[in-house]
Amino acid sequence: HVQLVESGGESVQAGGSLRLSCVASGATQDIGCMGWFRQVPGLEREGIGSIDSTGDTGYVDSVKGRFTISKDNAGLYLQMNSLKPEDTAMYYCAATSAPRCTMAADSFRNWGQGTQVTVS
Repeated sequence: HVQLVESGGESVQAGGSLRLSCVASGATQDIGCMGWFRQVPGLEREGIGSIDSTGDTGYVDSVKGRFTISKDNAGLYLQMNSLKPEDTAMYYCAATSAPRCTMAADSFRNWGQGTQVTVS
């Protein structure tokens, strides 16, 4: 019912920056909270941060001060600065109808296909 497509992942040097985008289509009027997650093969998917229906954002401690989530009519964005090798992962955007965010992965029912970020 909601389709999400991420883009912008690349291989970058440590200290560099990337901006990821997520375009939503389908029943976008039902979207409340949107979030960004990342996953390394063999490990659990980690919530990075979120933006709720009012525009309020929240972030996990490991990315605070480096990553910024924003949205506009065109999509959802993740600005990543001061990238570190440990940021290497597949990055996913997700959406839920809940207007407020809990960042529980189980609360998100719509997921993108992921975009790979590699920092070396």
